[in-house]
This record gives sequence, C-alpha cells and structure tokens, in this order.
Amino acid sequence: MADINRAEEVRAAMGDMRFDVIVDWVAYAPPDIERDLALFRGRAGQYIFISSASAYQKPPAHYVITESTPLHNPHWEYSRNKIACEERLMRAFREEGFPVTIVRPSLTYDPQLPIALGGWGCYTLCDRLKAGRPIIIHGDGSSLWVVTHAEDFGRGLLGLFGNPAALGHAFHITSDEVLTWNQIYGTIAEAMGIEARVVHIPSDFIVKVAPNLTGTLIGDKAWSAVFDNTKIKTWVPGFQCVIPFREGIRRTLAGFEADASRRRVDEAVDKELDMILEAWQR
Repeated sequence: MADINRAEEVRAAMGDMRFDVIVDWVAYAPPDIERDLALFRGRAGQYIFISSASAYQKPPAHYVITESTPLHNPHWEYSRNKIACEERLMRAFREEGFPVTIVRPSLTYDPQLPIALGGWGCYTLCDRLKAGRPIIIHGDGSSLWVVTHAEDFGRGLLGLFGNPAALGHAFHITSDEVLTWNQIYGTIAEAMGIEARVVHIPSDFIVKVAPNLTGTLIGDKAWSAVFDNTKIKTWVPGFQCVIPFREGIRRTLAGFEADASRRRVDEAVDKELDMILEAWQR
C-alpha cells in the first residue's frame, strides 16, 4: 500500500511489478496525469482514466450525446481539468503508445443520492423531505437527465478491462433510462412515502445567489443530457444497464436507514438551500 502522491513510496511498493490494468479514479488535473505517466510507463497493459461526462460541450448543441460530441465546458473548472487530462493522455498514446482508455461517467450513484441540489454523500435532502420542508428543483424540472447505478456502470467498465480494441478510445457508460429532474426527485420522495414540497427556481437565479453552484448547474445539470451508448455496447457485447432508478434509489435509501451514522445532515448545504429559497421568495 502506498500514497499515489508520494512517488518514491509508490515505486518502492511496486518494485518490478507490471499490471494488466490500472484504473485511476483520482486524477483531476494535468499534474496528476504527469505523475501517472512517470510512474506507470512500461508497467501497464492498459491505463483507464476516469474522466467525466461533464466535459462534453456546455451548452450542448444537441441533447443526444455521443463520444464525438465536442469537449468544451467554459463554466466548470473541474470539467476543463478533465478535458486537459484527456488531451495529455491522448498525446501520450499517439506519441509513445501509452495504452490509455478514457471512461466518462455521468451522474453515477449507489450510496449517494443522485441529485442536483441538496448535497452529495449526505442525508440533507431526505431530512428536509421528512420534515416537510421545501426542496429546490432547478428550472421547471422538465429537462432530461440520466442517472446510472454504480453496479451497472461497473458492468460496462469491467468489459473494457484488458480489451486491446479499447486502447486510444473514449467511452461514456450510462443508463438508457431517461428521466426529468421532476421524476428524479419525485421518485426519491415516493420511495420514502412522502409527498415533496417542491419549489422550482431558475438555474440562473440559483447561481447568482450561490455562485459555487455554477459548475454543477450551468456547467452540467441545467442542460438536457441523453447519452447514446452504442459505442460501449459495441466494444462490450451484451452490456446493458439493468437497474431502473425506482429500484436503485430504494437500495440507496435502505442503506441510509440501515446505518444511522450515514444519516448526516450537512448544515452548510441546508443553510444554502434556505438562503436560495428566501432570496427567491423576496
């Protein structure tokens, strides 16, 4: 075991080992890629970089996204850094044969609630629903989105492992189930046996009140996004997402209910939602 950010520690732990597949989930900016290139050149049969579907063009020219959709996101530094990582890796592939495969998840969930507003990895949204407090859905809630259960994502990812035809290629791996944001939040409330108090607020207004949400909204979830999964299904024959959201979210909620320590309310998120609601009411 070693800390990936401590190069000598990693080299000592690896010794002369080689790897069939390396998957990096924690590379967020070009220096992380330079670190990995220095560490893993000549050691990997395949290096899989976990990028992000938020790297795709925002605002989109078309709501159906393929792997050839341009990568361009002026609204979110996170996405721009992922794009820069991809560009550096593809240059390494072209110039030195570095065996990269790029994977772009969209909103993938299992222990977390796959939501746009209400926190990530916390119970804040559910706590508000239980207390009968209002929740926010950006826009009118009718834009299209896709959420993917982690088990389904994993099926596609594993199908790329050791696949020589995947080298030098990028893939997104998402569900084919398309939902509106009203349906996403409504399904969560329904699974809890609660009728949600929803307040629809324009995304532009939300980010004026809470600028830190600009990336995740204007740089991502404010736009309709439907993913054409033809490519992953071609490279991984038989791949199909099989967990519908109505089932997956019940698993997520059951996980919260089974472990009281996970029912954490993020006070900062809670206050931010109230601040946005109060500003909208004014």
